Amino acid sequence: MNNFLDILNNGKTQFHVVKECEDTLSANDFTMLNLADDWGTLTPGKYMVTPFPSMLVAWVIGEATSSLRVAMAHTDFPALKLKTNPDIKKSGYLMANVEPYGGLITSTWFDRPLGLAGKVVVTGDNAFAPKTVLYDSEKPICIIPNLAPHLKKDKNADIDVQKELIPLVSMAEGGSETDKLLRYVAKEADVDYEDILDYDLYLYVCEEPQIIGMKDEFISSPRIDNTSSVWAITKALTESNITNQIAVGVFFDNEEIGSRSKQGADSTLLRDIIERIVPDKKMIYEGFNISVDVAHGLHPNYAEKSDVTNQIILGNGVALKTSASQRYVTDSEAGAVITALCQEKGIKLQRQVNRSGMAGGQTLGPIVSSYLPMKSVDMGVPVLAMHSARELMHRDDYLELVKLLKEYYQY
Repeated sequence: MNNFLDILNNGKTQFHVVKECEDTLSANDFTMLNLADDWGTLTPGKYMVTPFPSMLVAWVIGEATSSLRVAMAHTDFPALKLKTNPDIKKSGYLMANVEPYGGLITSTWFDRPLGLAGKVVVTGDNAFAPKTVLYDSEKPICIIPNLAPHLKKDKNADIDVQKELIPLVSMAEGGSETDKLLRYVAKEADVDYEDILDYDLYLYVCEEPQIIGMKDEFISSPRIDNTSSVWAITKALTESNITNQIAVGVFFDNEEIGSRSKQGADSTLLRDIIERIVPDKKMIYEGFNISVDVAHGLHPNYAEKSDVTNQIILGNGVALKTSASQRYVTDSEAGAVITALCQEKGIKLQRQVNRSGMAGGQTLGPIVSSYLPMKSVDMGVPVLAMHSARELMHRDDYLELVKLLKEYYQY
């Protein structure tokens, strides 16, 4: 559990999440491959590839390869992204121009200590070979102060993101120097300001994960969605006894904004990689895929928002998600496989169906199954406060998910 809390704390951006996973896989003897190389026929062993800094695919080839087992999750989460030309000088303050990434609950970002992290791209050997530097301020450098209720005419009005969600960074100083925030980043990242060509930088909540509850049963943390799934897959890949399978873990970016990118699920890249891994395409059609993403737990203050007969309670196990509209990919045959596996191995399982008329979010499963036609399910740990600056889960559900993925990979 300590390692899980560490990655929740250290995975400040999707780039940092992938780096944490890459370091863990390397420490467990996974060999890094280059996507552009000819892999030939891979012998039994452990491999990984990072086509892009926010995406990773890892796999284990057993001594006998009778089946293909895939599990996937996304590395990104709702946040505030730094815009180009970010400095705003206003009324004596220095502020940072940002835009929302994904469907964050904007009200939860006020009055929290915020750091800045991501990647900075600087001049390299030539124009087509720039250098990427991972960056983390490692401390709060900005905050979004709330407006006192005495000054609000309508306390329930929608938040104007461009006006009200602009963070305070420092006091504005005199002089003609521009790009003070980027100059600060350059100094902290040990690069020359003049060498910065571009960046993907995000604000993150600096608060650490906390164990909560009379029995220490809850975890309150930023970035549970979907770092909990990423780390559970990583744990399963590194700790399972995989002998008769090709076991694959896939970590995509950009799920929170629709997955339509080169490093997202709505790309040909994963199919290309899978076809290079498996010795026979027949393994794809006979394979199995688990799309792992958090599920909506029943909120005790808003119980009417959940389905009347399918109510997901924190601490009661992993949620298997279904939807008539196929927003979740699970069908009866694939769902039966997971149900039988959980029954056989003593794993706690719940069934989630959204309340009729309430769509819920679409995840990776339906997208990937459109080009990797194999039995597939959507599932994950139930959470409260999804997309808040801090989310809430039950520690036992995470442990059940890890157990399920281990049994899945080595069955």
